Amino acid sequence: MFVAAEEGGGGGQLLIPPVAEIIVGVVAFGVVLFILAKFVFPRMELMFQARVEAIEGGIAKAEAAQAEANQLLEQYKAQLAEARTEAARIRDEARADAEGIRQDVLAKAREESDRIIEAGNQQLAAQRESIVRELRSEVGTLAVDLASKIVGESLADEARSRGTVDRFINELSAGTGGR
Repeated sequence: MFVAAEEGGGGGQLLIPPVAEIIVGVVAFGVVLFILAKFVFPRMELMFQARVEAIEGGIAKAEAAQAEANQLLEQYKAQLAEARTEAARIRDEARADAEGIRQDVLAKAREESDRIIEAGNQQLAAQRESIVRELRSEVGTLAVDLASKIVGESLADEARSRGTVDRFINELSAGTGGR
């Protein structure tokens, strides 16, 4: 390198390094450059490439994971919508079934009510018929008893009347015969 002489001493001479030193420096620089180019730069390039691939692979994996997550989210939303639709259909079917069961129960209750009313009416008619029969029997018995009492008194009255008539006739006969 160029070195300037001291200001106090001599003139302004430049010191030029010897040529051998320059040649050794250039050769050393070439060797270092060759070693760097042959061994260090390719390894650095490989490391940089590996890092680039790792980063790009990470990005690609992240994008793939994001795409898969989006796809799963869409599937989840579709399944959720399908489940809601299915739940609504099941609710509607349950309501329809409940209404059908309600109508069946009401129809059976009406039939049972009609049957009970009919059975009650039949039982009432049978009891009325039985009571009418009993009353007829009692009325007939009472009528016969009453008729026999009336006829008996009438017959007794008639016998009394005859007795009275006979006595009167006997008295009349006795009165005419004795005079």
